[in-house]
Amino acid sequence: MFKQKFSVVSVFILLFFGVFMGTQIRAISEDNIYEQFNKFKDVLNYTQKYYVDEVKVGDLVTHAIEGMLKSLDPHSVYISPKQLEKVQEDFKGSFEGIGIEFRIVNDTITVANVIFGGPSEKVGLLAGDKIVQIGGETSVKLQNEDVQKKLRGEKGTKVTVGVVRAGVTDPIDITITRDKIPLYSVNSSFLLDDGVGYMSINRYAANTYDEFIEGLRKLKQEGMTKLVLDLRSNPGGYLEQSFRMANEFLKRGQKIVYTKGRRSDFDENYVATGGGEFQDLPLIILINNGSASASEIVSGAVQDHDRGLIVGETSFGKGLVQRQFELPDGSAFRLTTARYYTPSGRIIQRPYSEDDEEYYREAYMRDEESSDNIEHTEEADTTRPKHETTGGRIVYGGGGITPDYIVRYDNLEKYAARMRFHIFEFITAYLDKQGARLREQYEKPGARPFVREFQISDAMMQDFIEFGKARDVEFNKEEYDADKDWLRASLKAQVARTLFGNEGQFRVLLQVDPQFQKAVTLFPEARKIAGLR
Repeated sequence: MFKQKFSVVSVFILLFFGVFMGTQIRAISEDNIYEQFNKFKDVLNYTQKYYVDEVKVGDLVTHAIEGMLKSLDPHSVYISPKQLEKVQEDFKGSFEGIGIEFRIVNDTITVANVIFGGPSEKVGLLAGDKIVQIGGETSVKLQNEDVQKKLRGEKGTKVTVGVVRAGVTDPIDITITRDKIPLYSVNSSFLLDDGVGYMSINRYAANTYDEFIEGLRKLKQEGMTKLVLDLRSNPGGYLEQSFRMANEFLKRGQKIVYTKGRRSDFDENYVATGGGEFQDLPLIILINNGSASASEIVSGAVQDHDRGLIVGETSFGKGLVQRQFELPDGSAFRLTTARYYTPSGRIIQRPYSEDDEEYYREAYMRDEESSDNIEHTEEADTTRPKHETTGGRIVYGGGGITPDYIVRYDNLEKYAARMRFHIFEFITAYLDKQGARLREQYEKPGARPFVREFQISDAMMQDFIEFGKARDVEFNKEEYDADKDWLRASLKAQVARTLFGNEGQFRVLLQVDPQFQKAVTLFPEARKIAGLR
């Protein structure tokens, strides 16, 4: 009797113990990388053997990696071999080819810009030229990718292009020797009236600081006494480049940015050396919702130390640091390894979820009103954490950099939004007739006299309206009146870009840029907040 009872109890205890231990083993195995890898391998094997259609194992693995990284955060991503090649070009700052930017208009390759110092510029190719042959074969009706394949190539190789040019009767054959083409980070830098220097930077690549410091030195020689640094729509890039840029404006010992990760070997602390050449230069930085990462590091450091003013719209809000790991097949992935913090301790990263589309949309759909926000009262009713600047102002973390002066750049009405896609084509046709005359008139005097003297006439605006109608853009007078100044400036800017490159375009567009126009009125305040004489 006793033995029977003991046996039943023993069996019960053993069963309970076995179930309990089984759940513990399963719980532990959830974090066992080898067991989880075997689980994935089993699913992959079964799928390859039994799925109803043929499957490509490489594609399945790629999608699995993409899904895994997507579940972490919006900025941990997989990069295919082809994408990686393009990424490396962008960050190294060069590629090999003939050195032009082009658009395809009416099935014909039209040169939009000739890169300064590149092989096309050296042999006399001009913006507005039409390339009708490549290597003795017609280039009409080629797609963008086909054009790039034919024009790009190894340094030292040659390609002959047939060019049609305004004011020249016969086509011209031009032989171009391919070379390394620099990809510039500085869109444009030039001196405006009253000693205002302007510089626009589009990203933080390997050569960004060198371009930046060279540009500032040149502007200083020309008489710059204050600077508007335009970081709008700059998505970031190398952290080290942003540190070196901010270092030019800050005093010795002032913190620029620091990072913290789960592993301490990813923790870094960047402090100004005191060797910057422009510590006493009055400074205003322009940002918008496309300014992210390294742009926010520079803006955040300047704002936290009350070194200058931030003007524009709240930045994107990317405060995660990625490290890139390359894989044997030529692909790579970026993994978030740390968060970065501004000097006051702000984290710039916005909250995120698995819905990437909503995450990106939120950055561009903020309902901000233009306001003087020097005391940052616009963020005061939020739950975002508070921090203090060097001068004791309250600033807020967890949602990008909010400007000291918020200036909205209002969206275009539907009519102008549609017509903007026809500006290049319209101006190309205009310059086919007037380009030679305008070059002769303005090439030597330069961009400044052109901006001052050249005007888009009412008759030309009417021609543009008719041009749009012929392309199924219905005229809307009310919407046209709302944006006609912008349309007029955009047409003039396209002419200026063709004649003078980026500088011409920027000089024109800044005249109708509400954020820039506000910024240049704020230098007395910028001096005051930075304690400059």
